[in-house]
Amino acid sequence: MSKGLKLFVLLLLIATGGFLYRYPWSQHSTFYMTVLFSQKIKNSDFDQDTIINVQNKQPTETLKNLTERAEVKNYTAVRLSDILSQGNGIMFIETTDRMKPSPLVLCAVESAARVYSNRSVVYFMKGLPDMHGVNEESEAKKIFPTLSSFDNVYFSPLRMEDIFTGTPLLPWYKKVDPKREPYWTHVSADGCRLALIWKYGGIYMDTDIISMRPIPDVNFLAAQSSKFSSNGVFGLSTHHSFSWRCMEDFVQNYNGAVWGNQGPQLFTRVLEQRCEIPNFVSTEDIKCGNISFLNPQRFYPIPYPAWKRYYEVWDKVPTFDNSHALHLWNFMNKEQKMVVPGSNTLVDHLYKQYCPNIYNALKNNENIYPNLTKDTT
Repeated sequence: MSKGLKLFVLLLLIATGGFLYRYPWSQHSTFYMTVLFSQKIKNSDFDQDTIINVQNKQPTETLKNLTERAEVKNYTAVRLSDILSQGNGIMFIETTDRMKPSPLVLCAVESAARVYSNRSVVYFMKGLPDMHGVNEESEAKKIFPTLSSFDNVYFSPLRMEDIFTGTPLLPWYKKVDPKREPYWTHVSADGCRLALIWKYGGIYMDTDIISMRPIPDVNFLAAQSSKFSSNGVFGLSTHHSFSWRCMEDFVQNYNGAVWGNQGPQLFTRVLEQRCEIPNFVSTEDIKCGNISFLNPQRFYPIPYPAWKRYYEVWDKVPTFDNSHALHLWNFMNKEQKMVVPGSNTLVDHLYKQYCPNIYNALKNNENIYPNLTKDTT
């Protein structure tokens, strides 16, 4: 490969958008990422002179870490579209700038990575900055040590305008004023999950859901109760008509002042347009065209009025044999109840079984963000 061609390819890698980050942030809050593409690029393809030439044409931070090392090791390129191209990704979203996820969030991601070990688990975070450089993955993995052993976990910046481009939500997003929206964090998350599932397909989950068993359905909604749908977990194939219709309804019937109007109520409205939904009699699921409407037992065996049961000691720990995952209703948790290792509460047992890495870190009183200094507010 000629030096000019090498330079062109490296510049193309740096300039290309839509990149995923693997366990970001260095010890000094300088953000690094593993350079993306669909294959490994060998060190021999780019000599040191080429790297220095590129640095001279880019901002100082762009290839800082490359020029700090005399020998550049292999680095792997991964595109978001490649990771999610099969429509089988598991997606989580953070629409605030928070960069230190709670233990429950880490448990949600860890449990999903374990249950769906052959699928990509992507956590979209608004607080992730744009790329400033490149770092080998072993360094980046030091940031979230409880997740560092999972090769199927990825982090990606949440750029709303990019996500909404090509969907009915983009005009709404350009017009809405977040400062006037009482539930902006939640409303924006409602929109992002729809657009992402529309574009890539797969499964969306709220960050307070602990996965236990694989969900066998491809196209599904989760019933919170009879005839009422949740939007906290759902799965649809790429460009599914339900996703598109929900985004249209989102804009046509937008009312950000009403809690849930763009979330569970929206899903319920659109589902009712497709078919008449009967009441659940037992633990059966319901079919609505090519969408499965899953029984409340699948994700909500403990309904929201009883959410505190998760933080209580049970005489007999339930096995939740009819459930795929458990929604812990964190929005209701105004008291900020947390897992206490060794407390014998239900959530204590759930962490121990389904997210043992974060559980053991808490049990041993370890710093779960040893190298992350970015403010979480």
